Amino acid sequence: MSTFFDEMKKSFSDVKVTEDNKIDTAEFLEASESLVKLFDLLGSSAFVVVQKDMTGNIIKIRTRLLQDPINSSTLQGLVLSEASTKTKTATQGLLWLSRGLQFTAQAMRETVDQPDKELTVTFTDAYGKTLSKYHGMLVKPVFKLAMKACPYRKDFFAKLGADSAKVKEQLIAWLEALEKIVQTIVDFFVSGNYGKGL
Repeated sequence: MSTFFDEMKKSFSDVKVTEDNKIDTAEFLEASESLVKLFDLLGSSAFVVVQKDMTGNIIKIRTRLLQDPINSSTLQGLVLSEASTKTKTATQGLLWLSRGLQFTAQAMRETVDQPDKELTVTFTDAYGKTLSKYHGMLVKPVFKLAMKACPYRKDFFAKLGADSAKVKEQLIAWLEALEKIVQTIVDFFVSGNYGKGL
């Protein structure tokens, strides 16, 4: 029986990262698109705002990749090639997408590490540790509502796949790869202060 991870177009486990931590842009975008589909499994229209935000940022990055495929072949190259321009649309998209990915990674890490807690708790905790600090008083209630709309843990894991041992193994591999890529992006942004003013 196939699992959610079997059906992914691209897993973060399959995204090429070079020895000097350069991340392949096209593969990263495919893996990010696959991650967005995870929110469908949460089964609430409250997560539509999360999906739209992430998808909009994926489009910003893909547009830059199509405009300048040579310099944008890695995420780091994309940011560096856009650094000298007035508009840093793709850089902003990557920054915001990485925050969404960081939230997702934190939520799934807490869900994996705390099997006695429901998703409403783990996702709310993850939101407080990641995205909350970037959201104003108009956006926070929308996201908090989405966190409260999480399904029961057992229902979510059932949607990931019937073979729970296989799902757990795939989830952990996917999550570890996602965490590594997100940390690489965060470290890169900090190293050059590329998120300033965005």
